[in-house]
Amino acid sequence: MPTPHRPHSFHFPVMGTGYTIDTPLKVAHFGISSVVSIIDHRLVETMREYHSRRLDLPFEAISNSDPDNRAKKITAFLNFMHEEVHRNFERLKASSFSVGSEITKYFEMLPDTSDLKVAYDRMLLSAGEEKLKLQTWLRNHITPGAIDVNIMTKIDGTNYAEDRVAQETEFNDAHAALRGFALSKLNASVVLSAGLNPRLFGYMASFRDFIADASGTFKKRITLKVSDFRSAFIQGKYLAKKGLWVSEFRVESGLNCGGHAFASDGHLMGPILHEFRERRDELRASLFEVYSTAMLQLGWSLPITPPEQRFSAQGGVGSMEEHQLLLEEYQLHSIGWGSPFLMVPEAVNIDAQTVKTLCEATEDQYYLSDVSPLGVRFNTLRDTTAHEEIEARIASGKPGSPCYKKHLVSNTEFSKSLVCIASRQYQSRKIKEINASIPAGDERDQAIGKVTEKMCLCVGLGNAALIRSEVALHKGVHGVAICPGPNLAYFSKEASLREMIDHIYGRTQLIDQAARPHMFVKEFSMYVDYYEEKVAACKEYCTEKQKAYLEAFKSNLNACVEYYDGLTAELPKWLNNAEEKLMGEILPLQVRLNTSSIE
Repeated sequence: MPTPHRPHSFHFPVMGTGYTIDTPLKVAHFGISSVVSIIDHRLVETMREYHSRRLDLPFEAISNSDPDNRAKKITAFLNFMHEEVHRNFERLKASSFSVGSEITKYFEMLPDTSDLKVAYDRMLLSAGEEKLKLQTWLRNHITPGAIDVNIMTKIDGTNYAEDRVAQETEFNDAHAALRGFALSKLNASVVLSAGLNPRLFGYMASFRDFIADASGTFKKRITLKVSDFRSAFIQGKYLAKKGLWVSEFRVESGLNCGGHAFASDGHLMGPILHEFRERRDELRASLFEVYSTAMLQLGWSLPITPPEQRFSAQGGVGSMEEHQLLLEEYQLHSIGWGSPFLMVPEAVNIDAQTVKTLCEATEDQYYLSDVSPLGVRFNTLRDTTAHEEIEARIASGKPGSPCYKKHLVSNTEFSKSLVCIASRQYQSRKIKEINASIPAGDERDQAIGKVTEKMCLCVGLGNAALIRSEVALHKGVHGVAICPGPNLAYFSKEASLREMIDHIYGRTQLIDQAARPHMFVKEFSMYVDYYEEKVAACKEYCTEKQKAYLEAFKSNLNACVEYYDGLTAELPKWLNNAEEKLMGEILPLQVRLNTSSIE
């Protein structure tokens, strides 16, 4: 349901470190909100310099020798985008209501049901003084899209000064990124993903912009990306105790999403969103009670009523029917459309070669991989230039990547300092150990394969932005890593921003609906695959703990089937192909699930 502050009912989720890093400059003046990754301060600085040169604006670099250069680079970039989006928006407001003008595009891309679009259509049919009055009203009631930022809370490693002395916690990756956002001019949200980070959450309370005024208004808001209601309550309560209010809960599918995938215990999107719908008032009241106590103890003004709380979702949506189902059935405020926009070079940073690869990719090329150095499953695509680079290194006898950015360092197996398991430094040592301990054969080859498949995501996920901007790439790491969800398999051609938005709102069709499973079916299918994989891993030996986990996982999936069976009878008639699209495809998958044996 679009609101006056968010005229669209969709948003751009964060995609990699580089794919949406400057998306606000391309779409925010049209009222479209997007999320920017700010963890990579080097890429942020590079993009500020590129756009400053492109726009013939002054640019002053922030020295790497500055102890707080991470945060300062992020603040400078966000302030630059804030000012440029404002200039773009003012130009749009001043443009004429003529065919092809910026302000005309703004209104034509809105959902047909929005109040602004209805008023715009009325203006088109009016004349004379009435037409001019309506045009003035329309100009005064439009808003730009939000420039929200993302911080992956687990990327919070210690950083070092030039003399290799460890810096204080406030200079850690996520802490510095948070400070860079908090000190910027933005009136926006920080989207926190990957779970609870107590030190980071506590640090947020030191910034006044996150504290509400007496009217319940925030300059900086908190959005939590969560997997289920329990996670939302635990993290929301932890923040409330610090005097911090969660303004939005963003539910993401555990597996049917882009990038890092965190499997739930067999709980799926439909039942999870149902619980949020049924218990949102309880959640808000419970958190406000804790929040009120904290605010009084801290001496801050307490809002008269609980501040606003929004609810959104993302992960696998691909059609107008699914978009409307999520909005209406679960009463959500916005739906994230991520992977399909990788087919829209007008809106995101993606290089021509990767677009070509995506257009030609078949369904089986999208897979839940183990390429991430974090040890977390990662949705990606086979046969990318990043994969080709890995194969070339292996063939040359030099597996592993140069490690320039060190955001994902985590291992101390062969050194006192942390290293990344995708690095050449780690992989060469690990392969020597495997060769010395495992006889030649399939077992050794598999062990080495698990080591060498790790991919440099710090650089790879930003390379498309550098290629598009014609900026020099890091030596030895030229491949583009990409993180689409499996839903992108059904989008097979490049599209304009207008075409993709028309697809979202049902004004055009960019995919073959018959060939694509419903988003709930695809998610269920991925969870059955995941369950079978875990069962296969336990064939030779299974602890009681593992067995209990798998039995609970299967039980939860079966409960989801019951939920979807009940849901189909309640859906509006225009969505009533759900019986065929949902249960007709879920039931055979359930048979597969229940055929798998833990014994």
